[in-house]
Parts: sequence; structure tokens; C-alpha cells
Amino acid sequence: MRNIKFYFAVDLGATSGRTILGKLSEGQVELEEITRFGNPLINMGGFYYWDFFALYNEIIKGLKTVAERGIAIESIGIDTWGCDVVCIGADGQPLRNPLAYRDPHTVGMMERYFKEKVSREEVYRRTGIQFMNFNTLFHLYTMGIMGDAALKQAEKILFMPDALTYTLTGKAICEYTIASTSEMLNPETGDLDETLLASIGLRREQFGELTHPGTIVGTLTPEVQKLTGLGPVPVVAVAGHDTASAVAAVPARDEHFAYLSSGTWSLMGIESPHAIINEKSYNLNFTNEGGIEGTTRFLKNICGMWLYERCRLEWPELKHLSHPELQKEAIAMEGTESIIAPDDPMFANPESMVGAIQQYCREHGMPVPEGHTQIIRCIFESLAQRYKEIFGYLKEFASCDIHVLHIIGGGSRNDFLNQLTADACGVTVLAGPQEGTALGNVMLQAKAAGEVGDIWEMRKIIANSIELKQFDPKK
Repeated sequence: MRNIKFYFAVDLGATSGRTILGKLSEGQVELEEITRFGNPLINMGGFYYWDFFALYNEIIKGLKTVAERGIAIESIGIDTWGCDVVCIGADGQPLRNPLAYRDPHTVGMMERYFKEKVSREEVYRRTGIQFMNFNTLFHLYTMGIMGDAALKQAEKILFMPDALTYTLTGKAICEYTIASTSEMLNPETGDLDETLLASIGLRREQFGELTHPGTIVGTLTPEVQKLTGLGPVPVVAVAGHDTASAVAAVPARDEHFAYLSSGTWSLMGIESPHAIINEKSYNLNFTNEGGIEGTTRFLKNICGMWLYERCRLEWPELKHLSHPELQKEAIAMEGTESIIAPDDPMFANPESMVGAIQQYCREHGMPVPEGHTQIIRCIFESLAQRYKEIFGYLKEFASCDIHVLHIIGGGSRNDFLNQLTADACGVTVLAGPQEGTALGNVMLQAKAAGEVGDIWEMRKIIANSIELKQFDPKK
């Protein structure tokens, strides 16, 4: 009889979430989607919130479905987007739904923090994190200035995946990779930086115990066991940041690779044995986030498919078209002179993304794209050019030559953008897996169970389980 192990992965993105069953057998891994659900922002009282309680309920639904099917799962792991936190009160309950990172309450507050608290240079020296106004440091600083009642009463402050793990186990942890997105973790000490915490009036003990990926946190509480019909199933701290789980799943053969996690955000980087914090990385605003087995994900956050998806919402008459059908005419174009800067603040959350793109082109003296064909070509050409710029920097920072660019995540299915990227960067692109985050989540659970060894064994299993698509740069 074959040795088959099942693992339950919760993968939550900034627009939707899924529960997934991972099956590990004979050196290969397979995924099955159990449930899929929306993760919409709640606009209430002048702020945008996440529906934390609904996310918990969706996890319970997924677990209940698995139990009803009679599947014996080995463990559970949760990954989410970065930066956002849940405040837990003295009674052990969430104090309210958490503020979302896309809420504009932090606009301008990063500069105020540097002026009033700790200098920009010192923050980067301590954390090596890219400056973005929604990073947790500035988010919590702003909440404090606003007199946020939940923060005032918080006994514990838990990052999103850790907060959901807490609802399942009652154990409060601070998983390393998700904490590294906060701009409060010091890679030198490997823990939250107490100087930065003190600067915003917080204490280290308000956060959970620092926990590394592949650690068993605890088992399902009696309450959750009763709700789901499962027994005391272990819950594993996987790489809680979805990008960290995705990078763990990059099917690379050796260290000579760069990666591009392509989704709502594009995250482009290299895997480094140590943090890269110097004057050049500071000036270029690169980030150092926690990786697997002591590695650092040295990368750049780039506004990604958010541009395209927001524009699609403005073309309801085209909603019946598939992505290839919608992009067909844009692919046939010879090119575009309209190149935007995807990371310009005007694209963060405009009322009209089409209008914002047109306004940018108008203000910069470029032809203004009209209609979905020209807009799509503008978006994808602009992303490819931005990737080219960042890839060039990564080659300078890397300690070894880069021979291939692995594109993972939902964007890996976009053949048009993949080819533009290969052409722009002048490097072979290997696209896949699409489900990188879920695969990394599952494999880290298997690692915690002792079913697989180090990260390279994990990657070999993934490479044996999927089919990669290759895009060579056109001469």
C-alpha cells in the first residue's frame, strides 16, 4: 500500500482565499481545492477593514468538508498577505476586525514617523525593509496617533496568519516570515526590534513567541474539534507570509535563479544566505524579508496584476471574455509608447484605474491609451520594463550568476506577459507553478512532519510534480 499523506493548506490573498488539500505520495505532491471564497474589504465608518471573523468561519467550513469526506489530514497550515494585524484583548478575544493595509489612514504618516521618532536611515539599518507607508510599523504608529481603541486595549498583537492560528489552537505566536514584512523585525537579532517597538509605545511581550517555519504550534482546540468533526490535528507554522511560502516552492535546481511571484503584487527577488543592507540597497529601497532555513528573500515589491484586474472591473461589457481573448488584440500590437511607472502612488487605489493610467500618460507627455487593447498593452509593457530594471539590480546584488527567472503564482499563466518579461530581461523564464503558495504551505507541513528534508528536497518534489513552461528571450 502506498504511503499517502494529506495536508490542509489555508491560502488567503488580499482579494480571495482558498482551502486546499495537499496529497504527498511517492515523491510527488498534488493539490485539490476544497473551498474558494471572496475576501472583500469592508468600508465602514470611514475606514477599510478585513472581515477576520468571516475568514475564520471559512477555515472551519473547509475543515468540516474534509472531515465529512473522511480524509485523515496530518496537519493544517495558514499563509496570508503581509503587514496587517489583529488586536487581542485581555479576555483572549479579537477586539474588532483589523484595519486593512489599503486604507489611506497611513498616507503621509511614514514621513511624520521619521521626523518625530526614528530616522529613515536608522529604520532601514535595523530592518532592511523597503519603505511602504502601509508597513506595520507605520500602521501601528498611525493607529496610536488616532487613539485607536483596539490598540489601546490590546493584550496581544498578532499578524494575520498567527491570529487565525490562534483561533484554532489558542496559542499566540509570531511567525518569522510574516513578522519580517512589518518593518519591525531586526534580521541581525532575528527578533522584533525593541527600539522600534518602544518608539510607537509597544512592548515585545505584546507579540507572540518568535516561531520559524516548519514548527508545530499546537493542536485544534476542543471547540474547533467539535465544530469541524476532526480530532486534535496539529497546526503548523508554515511560512506565514504567502510570498515566503511561494518562494519555498520555486522549483529551482540550484541557487542561480531569481524569482518573480506574480499576482496582485509582483515580488521580484533572489534568495540570499544573509540580509543585504547597505547604502545601495537603501537608496534603491530593496527589502530583506525572512525566508526558509535562515535564508533572506531580498526583493522588491512591484504593483502587479492589480493594475490589470482593476481595469477589467471597468469593462463590464467584456467580462465574458477569457484572459487570452481579452488580451488577443493587445498581443497583436507592435508595441506602445505609453509606459507608466507601476509603483506610482496614483495607482495604489484610484477610483478609476483606467482614468489614472490615462492621467499619468497625459501628465508625462505620452500618447494617452484609449480602449481596452491599448490600456492592456500599456500595463504589460510597463510591468515588463519595470521587471527589467529590477532584474538588473538583482544581478548586481547577487553573490552568484543568475541563469533563469522563475515566475510563480497566478501571473505565471499569462504567456503574453511572460514573453515580454523574457524579452525585456534577456533571460530564460520558467513559468510555474501557478499554485506556488499552496505548494510551499503543504511542503512545509510535510517538513514539520519529517516526511521531507531540506528546502532542496522540497523543490525537487515540486519540480517532479508539475510541468514548467519555458520562454526564451527573442533575439
